[in-house]
Amino acid sequence: MVKVNRRQFIILSTASAVTASVASIALAQNSRNPFKSQALSPKLHKSADGLLELELEASSRPISLGNKQATLLGYNGQVPAPRLEAQAGDIVRIRFTNNLSQPTNLHYHGLHVTPIGNADNAFLDIPPKESLTYEFTLPKNHPSGTFWYHPHRHGYVAEQVFGGLAGLFIVRGELDEIPEIQAAKEEFLVLQDFGIDGSGRIQSPNHMAMMMGREGQMLTVNGQVKPTFSIASGGLLRLRFLNASPSRFYRLALENHPFYLIATDGGALAEPVELKELLLAPGERAEVLVRGEREPQQYRLLNLPYNRGGMEMMEDEMGMMGGSSHMMGGSYQVNPQVLATLTYQGSVSTLPLPKQLIPVETLPEPKTLRRLELSMEEEMTPGMGMSFTFNGKAFDPNRIDAQVRLNTVEDWELVNVDPDRMDHPFHLHVNPFQVITRNGKPEPYRAWKDTVLVRGGETVRIRIPFRDFSGKTVYHCHVLDHEDLGMMGIVNIQA
Repeated sequence: MVKVNRRQFIILSTASAVTASVASIALAQNSRNPFKSQALSPKLHKSADGLLELELEASSRPISLGNKQATLLGYNGQVPAPRLEAQAGDIVRIRFTNNLSQPTNLHYHGLHVTPIGNADNAFLDIPPKESLTYEFTLPKNHPSGTFWYHPHRHGYVAEQVFGGLAGLFIVRGELDEIPEIQAAKEEFLVLQDFGIDGSGRIQSPNHMAMMMGREGQMLTVNGQVKPTFSIASGGLLRLRFLNASPSRFYRLALENHPFYLIATDGGALAEPVELKELLLAPGERAEVLVRGEREPQQYRLLNLPYNRGGMEMMEDEMGMMGGSSHMMGGSYQVNPQVLATLTYQGSVSTLPLPKQLIPVETLPEPKTLRRLELSMEEEMTPGMGMSFTFNGKAFDPNRIDAQVRLNTVEDWELVNVDPDRMDHPFHLHVNPFQVITRNGKPEPYRAWKDTVLVRGGETVRIRIPFRDFSGKTVYHCHVLDHEDLGMMGIVNIQA
């Protein structure tokens, strides 16, 4: 273990960071194009007669990204990947082939399914040119919701997701059957960012980008740059958002239109919640309704500036070296970015908002409280860069970090003690949870989550029911470079 302080680390990586910054800025300036296209949803695979079955291949190939050709990583040659849809009780069977040059696997993010065998098993390793059939059954009481799938082979996660490997996994059910929801037009918006060099290939991150978490200058919605989608005057629009970026946060706002939040990561709320804006950390999902009640013209879906921490330190160090703060993984956004455009088309009789959605269970007070401290360490392992940890320990595949009992409820206190106050979105596999308090104050509404943002200096308490499935699984930071650099732990659920 080599000791290197943070200032030395940043100065050593500055020269390559400035070079990457210049290239990415030039690319962003040259790629501006007024062309706008329709926001088409990804290709759909639906279950039939209780079975969702398909062939899925991961490979690198030329893919149209916006109005450019880029060499990306895709499932079945698509970015984003095909949308999968099933219902509670369905069997899921995916014959997966790895045609990447690296090992990989699949994680079914947010699904409450078994973590062992060929299911949502984060420890599976599928070498290049090999195949594996994933098969599992969705519980009959599985909530409907917006889930997704992506690679989870430790050490390669950020690179493979940044390359484009991500797709929606929709579970249909009780929320879809509410009459007002049924009447709404539905759009799926997969948010991804890409850093593409002049030859159309994904940029390799420098050390600064890995420390901050890599970001690309090209923002896409369903693989398109600034697409359009529509709403009818008087109508309702159901937007289902997925933040599939490895590090970028999206602070979303729709000009002159409030959002009515109806569901988060793990399913529906009890009633709609009106929001002026919506913050999505990496891995988070949300479903909102928009009302067609404004003048029929065009309105922009914006990504507003958001400081996810660590920026002041980085700018200070870059300023010392005479460099720019715009680099992959360190861009400090100062202006709103246009993601898409909403247009009005046609009219319908005014559709009401639903008053009630799906009741959210009240969990019992637990007897067990665990404390997890989230931080970046000032130590670096040769060849790995800075280390990110839970309770001062980087990930060890041979160590169990939490032993829990099946059919119990626990509170976990997530404390962000990162010295540079970087935000860390915390994700737990298999078992959804509820956020109870943030800095000691109760959350304003009850919701099921599987990813929760813990800002620099914050303490967030979550309540987790460990139900149905025993076995080993993981929790980690969903800034995926941080996960790859050690911010992951293993929980063993014992029957």
